Amino acid sequence: MKKVLSFFVAALFATTVYAGEYPDISIKDLQAAIKDGKVAVIDVNGAGSFKKGHIPTAIHLASTKDLAKALPKDKKTLIVAYCGGPGCRAYKRGASAAEKLGYTNVKHLSAGISGWKKAGADVAKK
Repeated sequence: MKKVLSFFVAALFATTVYAGEYPDISIKDLQAAIKDGKVAVIDVNGAGSFKKGHIPTAIHLASTKDLAKALPKDKKTLIVAYCGGPGCRAYKRGASAAEKLGYTNVKHLSAGISGWKKAGADVAKK
C-alpha cells in the first residue's frame, strides 16, 4: 500500500510541476496584448508551417541566437510561445530559450496555431 501511495504522490507532484512550468494564456488575452503592443510571440513550428500562417507579430524560432536579437530589451516583457496545438509540447523550446535569455514573464498559448485559426483570429503569412 505504501508503494501505491508513494506512486500516486510522485505522479501528482510530477504532473503539478510539469503543468505549471509555463502558465497558459487565452487567445483573447493574447489578442489584447498584441493589440496593445505589449508582447513578443514565439512560433516554434517549422518554417513551412510558419509561412503558411502564423500569429501576427510572431517571431519564428530558427535559432536561439536569432531569438536573442529579435526579442525586446526589457526582460519583463510578456513572452508567449506556441506550437501546433493543445497536444504539442514543442513550445517549450521557445519558452525555455526566452527564459534562459533572462525573460521573467513567459507564457504558453496551449491552443497553438490550430486553436488560433479555429477561433477565427487573424493569421499572417510570409
